[in-house]
Amino acid sequence: MKNIFEILKNCPLFSGIAETDLSALLACLNAKQIGFEKNDFVYLADDTAAKVGIVIEGGVNIIQEDYWGNRMILSHVEPGELFGEVFACAGVPKLPVSVVAAVRSEILLIDVARIVTTCSSASEFHSGMIRNLMRILARNNLAMIQKMEHITRRSTREKLLSYLSARAKELGNSKFDIPFNRQEMADYLAVDRSAMSAELSKMRDDGLLTYDRNHFNLTQKSNSES
Repeated sequence: MKNIFEILKNCPLFSGIAETDLSALLACLNAKQIGFEKNDFVYLADDTAAKVGIVIEGGVNIIQEDYWGNRMILSHVEPGELFGEVFACAGVPKLPVSVVAAVRSEILLIDVARIVTTCSSASEFHSGMIRNLMRILARNNLAMIQKMEHITRRSTREKLLSYLSARAKELGNSKFDIPFNRQEMADYLAVDRSAMSAELSKMRDDGLLTYDRNHFNLTQKSNSES
């Protein structure tokens, strides 16, 4: 597991824990690293919600599907970030969402009970991890509120402007990459892919942005809507 320490030392769950202590802590947590190919399911809806996942390499999408198979991407999780902690901590018996590898990915899985239960070998770390977990839950709640700000906009253009503007602010640069392809971005914003692609072309023609696949450059600020 030596290759994962560089990621884990920057993971918010392990904030305040020295890199030299991580090996013993991972053993205490009974952490298991598993590889997944693109489009593999890490978890399926209705699986047991008992483990926290940490992306070591690649990335995963948290998705929700309705009865007819229509898919919405709730969030994207990148290296060093967690998933599944909300449901594991809530104690729900089954996951209401699925987790899919967006690309070839390495995932570290930890039983949440190991995080919140002290043990003799690493008890000094557990109180700090619990505080870290509470911060992560709070931040995820804020991220979900921000997503609601995007998808509750009335038009496809408004949703795109809201999402792309937030991404630029998050990264502090008008030039940035997004973690989605076109279908995934449409699923994330709850819009039709064809309508979204057409709107992106209009926004480019209007001088609002340029793009190449998942790379975007916001070129001006505008209140224009369609």
